[in-house]
Amino acid sequence: MSSSSRITPDGTAWLASAGTYLRHTAALPCGSVFDVVSAPALFGRRMLDRLWEDGPGSGPVAVFRGRTLLFAAPGTAQRLPSLLAWEEWGTGGPGGRTAAVPPLLCHGVGDAVPLPDPAGEGSDARWLVAPDTLRPWLPGPEILLWAAVGAARASVRISISRPADQDAKVYDVSRRR
Repeated sequence: MSSSSRITPDGTAWLASAGTYLRHTAALPCGSVFDVVSAPALFGRRMLDRLWEDGPGSGPVAVFRGRTLLFAAPGTAQRLPSLLAWEEWGTGGPGGRTAAVPPLLCHGVGDAVPLPDPAGEGSDARWLVAPDTLRPWLPGPEILLWAAVGAARASVRISISRPADQDAKVYDVSRRR
């Protein structure tokens, strides 16, 4: 990842555009400037790695109480769950495979998310990728779907051999001629 975990003055200005009292709040409203997709920490980190290694990168990303908060384009919170359901990745994957996307919490209009302390003190939230511009690029629902599916597939072990039959009789034939 190429972004810093330190917020810049431009990043602070962008965050302030989402709420009216940035200096006096520990949370920001979602839905107008950004949405947030909250994933379990390890899975969210896999999504973030996928976005940076094979994709366009990410917008701001924070961590809070065991979850990764991916800042996304407004409207993502409404659209992403339906895309996951349509692709059947929220229910065990296509064809009943075990590669499921874990529950993603999508925060949009009417929701708020914790704000990491700009100084990095006194907050359970911290930046992994801090906002650094007045107009950060925010991934939309299709890109986050791609990242989630890629992260789910990467977490599944694939075996090319058939599972052993537990009731099969095994004979040692190595000493026979």
